[in-house]
Amino acid sequence: MGNGWEKVKKFFRKNKTFIKYLIFIVICYLLITIELPFVVYKPGGIVNLNNRINIKNDNIEGSLSMSYVSLMRGTIPVVGLSYLLPNWDLFPRSEVTIDNGSIDELMALEKVYMASSINNATFVAYQKAGKPITVKSQTNHIVYITDEAQTNLALSDEIIAVEKQKITTLADISTILKDYQAGDKVEVLIKRNNKEMNAWAILYELDGTIKMGISILPTYEYETDPDIKITTKSSESGSSGGLMMALAIYNKLTPEDITKGKKIVGTGTIDQNGEVGEIDGVKYKILG
Repeated sequence: MGNGWEKVKKFFRKNKTFIKYLIFIVICYLLITIELPFVVYKPGGIVNLNNRINIKNDNIEGSLSMSYVSLMRGTIPVVGLSYLLPNWDLFPRSEVTIDNGSIDELMALEKVYMASSINNATFVAYQKAGKPITVKSQTNHIVYITDEAQTNLALSDEIIAVEKQKITTLADISTILKDYQAGDKVEVLIKRNNKEMNAWAILYELDGTIKMGISILPTYEYETDPDIKITTKSSESGSSGGLMMALAIYNKLTPEDITKGKKIVGTGTIDQNGEVGEIDGVKYKILG
């Protein structure tokens, strides 16, 4: 025992520098990876949408850009900096996530909203420009689960089938559930993290209607003329770029440059009817 302990002490004496570096690396790793139950909102920046849309139009002299907010995870250094830097605002994670879920769940859901926003922008722009656009396919993602729901379904899951019957719209689910009663357990085929799997839901009755307790948001793949491809980054999410995306696509489709050579930055959601919705995080977008 004594000889073993002496060997250990000798090893530490001979490798002091290495051990110090190792301890330093471990501490840095813990500081970066451990998340406190907070998030930080800070000013973001702007994205030039002319560079994201691959419809060629050489007549555009100005630019249409969307502004964005930066959301940072509550790691120890980020939380510390929020007390030192102006306009870095600290919020409890429970205030920005759904049912006190994780930031990863929030980001996955926000990506669904971004896909829907791009869909809406594309549809409105092509319609206003008088260009052909038709739906090729539709996918449906869960964006809300009621408190009454008894299920292992999760937000952002893609609903493929209920009781082996393919789902195209929310109305399809209602039609299927008419043959079931409250308390019945139904099988739901979903796609989660790009993998198909079986999930379940126990039905309940509300106002005389049998429900699973979910809301879905459709996203579409379009056939367009001319073809369009929109580039996004893995770090991007949310629906507030819809308005500027619609204007940028429209500007690529029409001969007149609506920017008149100016640099235009904006924000705002948009629906398939072209209605512009509310804006979140205005303070951070203006600062950005």
